[in-house]
Amino acid sequence: MKIFKKILLFLLIVFVVAQFFGPEKNEGSIESIAAFCEDTKPPENVKAILTESCFDCHSSSTRYPWYSNITPVNYWMADHVKHGTKHFNVSTWENSSIKRKDHKMEELIEMVEEKEMPLPSYTWTHNEAKLSDAQIQDVLTWAKQVRAIYALAPKPE
Repeated sequence: MKIFKKILLFLLIVFVVAQFFGPEKNEGSIESIAAFCEDTKPPENVKAILTESCFDCHSSSTRYPWYSNITPVNYWMADHVKHGTKHFNVSTWENSSIKRKDHKMEELIEMVEEKEMPLPSYTWTHNEAKLSDAQIQDVLTWAKQVRAIYALAPKPE
């Protein structure tokens, strides 16, 4: 039994020490989203959906809940944000070509239509981020309109 207590004590010490270390947080300014919103012009209801369900993982401005300060949760969240911004980052929108923007909007449509976004692991802790059928339809209508505008935009030669 003594060995069990020693192992438990060791694990507790490791857990406490681990709390002093953590990944870098993704805390850019909310202004980084402005270029995306200006370019895609989401209606207010869609902008609210994007803010609640998308921007935390797909921008340089993540809102962190209290439990994000607990190791290992902070590493798990950092990994989600890293992958989210790698695949679709609205904070770098203004640096993208029309072709890339169109492709990203196409991917957005696909992921929302198939209910792959927002991720279930995100909505477990952010119940308000779950999209209703009406919200999905609003996002899809807006995204398809944006794609139509990109299709009409002049392409560089």
